[in-house]
Amino acid sequence: MKRVMHLILTLIILIPLLATGAKPEEHFRIAGEQYALARYDSALVHYHAILDQGVHSAALYYNMGNAYYKLRKYPDAIFYYEKALKLDPGNDDLRHNLQLANAMIVDKIEPMPVFFLKQWWNTFYNLLPADTWAWISILLFGLTLLCVWLFLTSSRMIWRKTGFFAGLLMAFMFIGSFGLASQKYYYTQRTNEAIVFVPTITVKSAPSASGVDLFVLHEGTKVRLLEQSGDWQKIRIANGSVGWMPAETLRGI
Repeated sequence: MKRVMHLILTLIILIPLLATGAKPEEHFRIAGEQYALARYDSALVHYHAILDQGVHSAALYYNMGNAYYKLRKYPDAIFYYEKALKLDPGNDDLRHNLQLANAMIVDKIEPMPVFFLKQWWNTFYNLLPADTWAWISILLFGLTLLCVWLFLTSSRMIWRKTGFFAGLLMAFMFIGSFGLASQKYYYTQRTNEAIVFVPTITVKSAPSASGVDLFVLHEGTKVRLLEQSGDWQKIRIANGSVGWMPAETLRGI
């Protein structure tokens, strides 16, 4: 009853804000106030109002995950933590809260071991978000131009050599950082993972209800999306098992 009253009060506040075209910053501020008062339902109304305006960010998804976690809606919490992680993969607090939420769901899937070189690469790849790699690319491009200018204008051989080799190094680093920025941006734009949003679902061997039962998943479990066939989605879970399940039972990250 208390939650319902909070929600009604929030709607009373929210409707005039929507009517006047309240800015996302205003919704975010009010949501923070509601969250601080433990009115998590009310905070979520404002967070969703921000999403409805086409605005999204890691901080927004993170706060939504926290609000859902407080409401013990763990699949929703995991869903928004995962969305935040796509935009801010180096956030330790975010990873910690996601770990807490995952501890609350039924499925405890042991992930496949990862080859150490791939593990190192993943750590490096997730170190910075796409925006930061883009800024580093711009900086390296500027330094490359500076080295080229030094090589072309200097009359002393030592400075010409320094400009040449430093420019070559900067150019390689620019290409690498630009490639990382592009790849990470593409990763944030596509949906290749999803969260199960039904209490229990049996994964089939084929995209059909008559397929052989393979294994059972529960709400909150993350799956990788492999292929879609009609209303069925082929998925792979962390331990490498593959199967088909109805697409409507999943929400793409």
